[in-house]
Amino acid sequence: MNTPEIAIVDYQAGNLRSVQKALERFGVSARVTSDAAEIGRADGLVFPGQGANDSSMRHLRAKGLVEPITEFIDSGRPFLGVCLGLQLLLEGSDEGAEPGLGVLPGWVRRLPPGAKVPHMGWNQVELKGSHPVLNGVPSNSYFYFVHSYYADPAQQALVAGTTTYGIEFCSVVARENVLAVQFHPEKSGEGGLRLYGNFVRLAGSA
Repeated sequence: MNTPEIAIVDYQAGNLRSVQKALERFGVSARVTSDAAEIGRADGLVFPGQGANDSSMRHLRAKGLVEPITEFIDSGRPFLGVCLGLQLLLEGSDEGAEPGLGVLPGWVRRLPPGAKVPHMGWNQVELKGSHPVLNGVPSNSYFYFVHSYYADPAQQALVAGTTTYGIEFCSVVARENVLAVQFHPEKSGEGGLRLYGNFVRLAGSA
């Protein structure tokens, strides 16, 4: 495996340093960046995020990052979305008026009333599909969640994992070079590190 260069998209959506530290445990260069050229050169791209739909999409556009992200995904290189970085891949959100990136068909919906919102803490992910980044991750493993909205893909084939919190919702999407998760691997102990390690290996072999 070559030592891959990993870029972490900086669009003022928080939690960047903990993602960087998790990736650096695997001996790679993981750079937090909002530079389009640096994103374009990377072997793997991590799209993290905490925050709101509208402000995040405005930051992405203001920094000129929409096209570099979508072009990276189109290139076929490994892409990992985390939390808001999953939701922004879809076409839009109940949370606001700004359209999403539209990389994946579907909508982001608010968790229904009944269960306490935000959904915060450890919960299980039942795997429904396979992807190299999920290798060795047992179905029904626990991961750490903090969110009030969830992705609702228009195509069932995109759903690679689900979680139950009031309802059963999509917590992992997978399509070709794209894997995106609703939980925070960097806050999820051994299971989350396995996921990041798989991503690093995939980027190094791409």
